[in-house]
Amino acid sequence: MSVISIDPSDQSDRDNYKLLIGSIIPRPVAFVTTLSNMGVLNGAPFSYFNIVTSDPPLISISVQRKNGVQKDTARNAIEAGAFVVHISDESYIQQINETAASLPPDQSEVLLAGLTPVASDKIAVPGIAEARIRMECLLEHCIPLGGTKESLATDLLIGRVVCFHIDESVYQDGYIDPEELKPVSRLAGNSYAKLGGIFTIERPE
Repeated sequence: MSVISIDPSDQSDRDNYKLLIGSIIPRPVAFVTTLSNMGVLNGAPFSYFNIVTSDPPLISISVQRKNGVQKDTARNAIEAGAFVVHISDESYIQQINETAASLPPDQSEVLLAGLTPVASDKIAVPGIAEARIRMECLLEHCIPLGGTKESLATDLLIGRVVCFHIDESVYQDGYIDPEELKPVSRLAGNSYAKLGGIFTIERPE
């Protein structure tokens, strides 16, 4: 086997980005809603997303900045102290993709995509009704990372889940049925992936 070794300091951020998003696949897609201080419901998809811990339930979303400037999602989450994370699935991935459009802060991507706002139980930020799993989150931490002191690269949001909303069709005795959920994952470029085949390997004791 022939191996290519690359020092990330020898190439551009863009080239490192291409290697990362092409290698770390598939990535789950979080559709995140936040509420601005003007009352505008913002929505955007993020694939730099994962579990932190289950005790308490914490999840992470890395919101990349543009030229050091915070995106609406990070700014709103910090100001409101809350956000809603939805699990993307096949039934509404086209609408989620529409929310990736760059809009000014006074316009709602949620309304642009024709998604349906729904009130949350424990936080002021609405979610969307189309998602079969949504999680109301309080902002536990926001950690600015990367880039330089003058131009940071990302805001790492750590959210504490305070309420799960799960459609009965995907909930089975305390577990989530992945085949019924039909989650969508992110690859590189414009490519996404469906769940595909499932196989089981017993873990050693």
